Amino acid sequence: MKLAVCLLAAPVAGLVAPAAPARTATVLNAEMSKALPFLTAPKGLKGYIGEEAGFDPVGFAEIMDIKWMREAEIKHGRVAMLATIGYTYPEMPWFAQAFPGDAYSHSNPIKAALAVPPEAWAQVLLFCGVMEWSLNNGQMTMLTMFEKNSRQPGDFGWDPMGLMSPANEERMKMRELQHGRLAMIAIGGMIHGSFVTGTGVFGGAN
Repeated sequence: MKLAVCLLAAPVAGLVAPAAPARTATVLNAEMSKALPFLTAPKGLKGYIGEEAGFDPVGFAEIMDIKWMREAEIKHGRVAMLATIGYTYPEMPWFAQAFPGDAYSHSNPIKAALAVPPEAWAQVLLFCGVMEWSLNNGQMTMLTMFEKNSRQPGDFGWDPMGLMSPANEERMKMRELQHGRLAMIAIGGMIHGSFVTGTGVFGGAN
């Protein structure tokens, strides 16, 4: 009887027993992300500025074209840096209304965005679309943008102040990337703050 019970219990014991020491060892030996130590280091960032931090929690670099993703990140960062300046400008002592009319008289950024007529927004979108089209020779999708383009993401050969010398090129690129990321977080906080408080960043634009 005891022998029969042992034989019947053997398959069940095999199901519940720990059976993967090799896999555990593989996970423990994997390189971990410095930015997020509880995640493994992303593989798609090799050779790109900022790869040493290993910050890619969603894994975009492994499932999408890293050049296209870095291009988008740099462009959004540049726009966000300009946006933080423009968003706070109405609260500056030297603020002056740029265009005539009541639609352009609001100092509160949220009210100003809602008051601007659709035609003005259409002009902004058209200008951005034409500029994007011309900079990439019409190749604007993830599959085509870098298909015949050998340039680095975000590099359009525009450096009027001569900051990108060979000696400090990597350092300046890293600074731009960090400042752009900070600006994207900042402008998001500014916009949400205006929705909550109904004022500008410093509480002076109503």
